[in-house]
Amino acid sequence: MSSQEEILSDGRFSCVARDPRFWEMPEKERKVKIDKRFRAMFHDKKFKLRYTVDKRGRPVNYTSTENLRKFYALSESDSDLSGSDSKEVTVKKKKKKKAKGKGEADS
Repeated sequence: MSSQEEILSDGRFSCVARDPRFWEMPEKERKVKIDKRFRAMFHDKKFKLRYTVDKRGRPVNYTSTENLRKFYALSESDSDLSGSDSKEVTVKKKKKKKAKGKGEADS
């Protein structure tokens, strides 16, 4: 087969290289931007499905969460918030663990 460069240099297909309809979509535009209201779908168990076979019956081992991350992205303003929220959640969990440890020692 001919290489890609030879095909594009052919006069019959030269318009393909210049036509924006055939350009590859930029990575930033591929994913749909969602705001913070819907960020729970990335980690909530209600949105997680475990697939054992694909549509042709072949065995697979992936979940729907991987598809969500492939097609959706948090908007930039919300992704900064989600990073700070996750830090706050870990701090709260640590405080709860310390409080439980103190309560068990008192009883």
